[in-house]
Amino acid sequence: NSQQPTANSQQPTANSQQPTANSQQPTANSQQPTANSQHIFCWDTLVESITQEYLCDKQNYPWIVGFSGGKDSTVVAHAVMQALYDTPPNLRKRPIHIVSNDTMVESPFVIAHLEKVQRQLENFSKILNLPVTVVTTRPKIKDTFWSLLIGSGYPSPNQTMRWCTSRLKIDPTSSYIKQHVSEHGAAIVVLGVRKDESSSRRAAIERHKNNESSHLTPHTSLPGALIYRPIVDMSIDDVWETLGAYSPPWGGTHTDLIKLYRDAGGGECPVILSQEEAPGCGTNSSRFGCWMCTVVNKDKSMQGFIDIGHNEVQALADFRDWIKTIRNDPKYRQVERRNGKVQFDTSGKHIPGPFTVAARKMILDKLLFVQAQYGKPLITEEELDFIHRKWADDIIKHGERYE
Repeated sequence: NSQQPTANSQQPTANSQQPTANSQQPTANSQQPTANSQHIFCWDTLVESITQEYLCDKQNYPWIVGFSGGKDSTVVAHAVMQALYDTPPNLRKRPIHIVSNDTMVESPFVIAHLEKVQRQLENFSKILNLPVTVVTTRPKIKDTFWSLLIGSGYPSPNQTMRWCTSRLKIDPTSSYIKQHVSEHGAAIVVLGVRKDESSSRRAAIERHKNNESSHLTPHTSLPGALIYRPIVDMSIDDVWETLGAYSPPWGGTHTDLIKLYRDAGGGECPVILSQEEAPGCGTNSSRFGCWMCTVVNKDKSMQGFIDIGHNEVQALADFRDWIKTIRNDPKYRQVERRNGKVQFDTSGKHIPGPFTVAARKMILDKLLFVQAQYGKPLITEEELDFIHRKWADDIIKHGERYE
């Protein structure tokens, strides 16, 4: 009974749940498959296929479900939890880890939604004694955005120097996966990737075929990790129709998620486990991620929230824009690189070093001022301690050059 939508509560209404024409959301004319469709999506078939994969007796490797809180990973989490709920208790033997990543500079709206759903998943799993662990991975203190930008003086990320993706996203979650590969011999990573996300995504999926007679494919950079892609053939219309029509087994509806997309008018940064997948982070087609993302020219999702009245984040948007403007200003950058050498590119153009300590202090002072305006923590005490130690080390080691 829990899979079937009711006429009054689960169907999206015209005013509250339907997306705009510009936000990749389904329209009234696009939700129904036509006679010429390449496939006709069936929710029950998806749940059944996941159930069969879960009960596969060839191995009992743990499942690690990547959950960003976005539309695709939510459909996967919903389907996996529904399959587990439908499975008889005596057969629920395979452990499942619902793994999210917090870069510690996430969009405040996205992280609030993610944490709310995580609590719901935890409560649901605890009540039914499900073999589910809900986990959030975070970067090490020395690798956080503020530790690297303000502590070590890294220039803010851009398309040619995107140091944030590996430090904030790939490394923390990959470490968690490697831990469970080591404990169990292998692990199955369940991802919400779809062929029709983009041409590059389709090409990447088609390059990595499933093993013969299997729904699994080896991960290219994580030995022992096998990738399971249950919604790989779902269309964007299938995703939105599913979220609008079916309520999750942990209770409530997906209305808040649909509203989040409508308000922001954007996509989301996906779960990323390798550099090959990194181009999806910080692009105009996936801009639902870090509030400090300086890789994109304009943070359209944050602006979308501001446009509908969330003026409390205007200070955050202004700070992010200011960081972009000072990035390449020579008066804020060291002449030497961190190794003490002066470097030039092949054309003879000077490559500046990190931010000076004086510039880093200016950035921190401004961040703390913005934090006071915003009224919520933007940087942790642990990061502040690391930053001050890093400044002291740099001044001691390099003297005047870093002042």
